[in-house]
Amino acid sequence: MTAVELDDEKLRNGLISALIAYSIWGFLPVYFKFVHTVPALEMLAHRIVWAVPFGAAIVLFRRQFPEVRRALAHRRTLFFLLLSAAFVSVNWFLYIVTIARNEIFQASLGYYINPLMYVMVGVLFLGEKLRRFQAIAVILAAIGVAVLTLSSGQFPWIAIALAVSFTVYGVIRKQVVVGAMAGLFIETLFIAPFAVFYLLWLSRAQVAILTSADSSMVLLLALSGPLTVLPLLFFALAARRLPLTTLGMMQFMAPTLNFGVAVYYGEVLTSAHIICFACIWVAIGLFIYDAWRRR
Repeated sequence: MTAVELDDEKLRNGLISALIAYSIWGFLPVYFKFVHTVPALEMLAHRIVWAVPFGAAIVLFRRQFPEVRRALAHRRTLFFLLLSAAFVSVNWFLYIVTIARNEIFQASLGYYINPLMYVMVGVLFLGEKLRRFQAIAVILAAIGVAVLTLSSGQFPWIAIALAVSFTVYGVIRKQVVVGAMAGLFIETLFIAPFAVFYLLWLSRAQVAILTSADSSMVLLLALSGPLTVLPLLFFALAARRLPLTTLGMMQFMAPTLNFGVAVYYGEVLTSAHIICFACIWVAIGLFIYDAWRRR
């Protein structure tokens, strides 16, 4: 096989991995619709608990336990992973609440805004300067959110909280040299005891879903493990094979699919929503163009 063929195969495998990762994230609201009878905090606990064994299996398969051991032996790395575990837990909980409240549009909006939040972090905390197209993109996003707020009389706090929590999570994870899969395994390992304790407390009070659940519900709850771990695995594989610009452009696939799922489930798409998303889409277009032009 020639070098060109190897590069083509690497690119093709990277694109397939990215498509799988973003498709799972994009259609994730459908899964949470199936388990909507499970309270949000209990669902979060199940997601954390079931992610641990699936994460361990993948870490074992990829022979990453030496990386996990090195991270666990480093005090600074442990501190940042503990902090990132807290923020990703908040993000997961807010996402579950958003779906339960039939506000998938807010989830979509939150993850569209997320890359623009990274730009603002760079400006506010890292001394970076906004380039022209970035500035226009941020202004358009702010106009979109303002229109939605003024029209509905309610600030889209869930969307903003999702974007902020995931941005902070990403910034924290950049402080540690640990792979995505190994890092997620350690994070879930940190918060798993709290999740287990909460589920045991619910069981003792005889209000846990598992105490009266049939086999199909048990399987659905167990499915939260691979649905949490697998997209991150495929994302990690894609990140090693694709240029960052390509990966950055593809990240908007997930909120776009979220948007489609919201329409499918009949969420009300008001004029304010349309104006807001139009502003966000134009902002994202400018954001991508600016990244492509710099490249």
